Amino acid sequence: MTSAPGGRNRPRRSDLSARLPLRLRRHAPAWAAQRPTWREARPALISGLSKRALARPAGNWFVVGASRDVPADRPLARTVAGQEVVLWRDAEGTLVGGPGICPHLGAPLREGPVRCGTLMCRWHGLALDGTARAGWQPYPVHDDGILVWVRLDEAGGEDPLPAPLVPPRPGTGGALDAVHVAFGTCEPEDVVANRLDPWHGAWFHPYSFVDLTVVSVPDPGREDGEDALVVDVAFKVTGRLVVPVRAEFTAPGPRTVVMRITEGEGRGSVVETHATPLGTDGRGRPRTAVVEAVVAVSERRGFALARGAAPVVRPLMRAASGRLWRDDLAYAERRWELRSTGRFPG
Repeated sequence: MTSAPGGRNRPRRSDLSARLPLRLRRHAPAWAAQRPTWREARPALISGLSKRALARPAGNWFVVGASRDVPADRPLARTVAGQEVVLWRDAEGTLVGGPGICPHLGAPLREGPVRCGTLMCRWHGLALDGTARAGWQPYPVHDDGILVWVRLDEAGGEDPLPAPLVPPRPGTGGALDAVHVAFGTCEPEDVVANRLDPWHGAWFHPYSFVDLTVVSVPDPGREDGEDALVVDVAFKVTGRLVVPVRAEFTAPGPRTVVMRITEGEGRGSVVETHATPLGTDGRGRPRTAVVEAVVAVSERRGFALARGAAPVVRPLMRAASGRLWRDDLAYAERRWELRSTGRFPG
């Protein structure tokens, strides 16, 4: 510490840098003057990485939504791969689920309340506790603490796994998490391709990312090892203030892409993007749900305050994800439109 006039101590600049993640960009080019990335974002590379991801097994597990979206008193329902699915919690709080169509006369079970762990059909009162009854058969389900999953063997068509392959995450005890869900007219592979194209970040999302450089790409010809794209990027805070990090993008499954911060502020934090096929709309077009989980950690003292204010912070985290996905779903939908009409380049 150095002594300031009046006898007060003023922290040195190096001390402030260690305590504050913010950096001031000395050179901030206009959006149109930044370095083009189109030559590096090779269509064949992105397509190759996407195809390799699609070939990885998932054991027929699909993400349905956020664990917090399944409270004790009501179900969470979604159409997954064309099948109506309903999830709720039994009397012990354990996740249960199965078909969302009542086996009696086809009522939508999503409209039924949950009473003491029992889902009640609103049409005639059929009570379901998560075990087989009256022709209703449960599905394997999984709650990983942040997301809930369902296993649909007929839709997946793979060898089933007893549990989903949940990507490694920071310990939830010291983390702050939020889940955003969005819906688009595309297929899961279009969402995966979007996430495996980090080169578009500073161009398509200038309000969030600047100074983006892809420093390492995997060799698409290698059959062993996990594909990883390594990116240096700065998260924009306001004006010229940014938070620089190094991040790694991987695709551990056919419908999942994970971004992990490996260096810089929030090291160890992850953003999991899961693409769940829903079915088709009235025009026969595919619909996909994007379920994105942000699991943030930090060694800074102030992060404990953020965790304590989680009910206030989580909506802000979801809003940030939502802004990005308004753009990225336009990317994915455009890609599907061109693919489906034979106009996609390459």
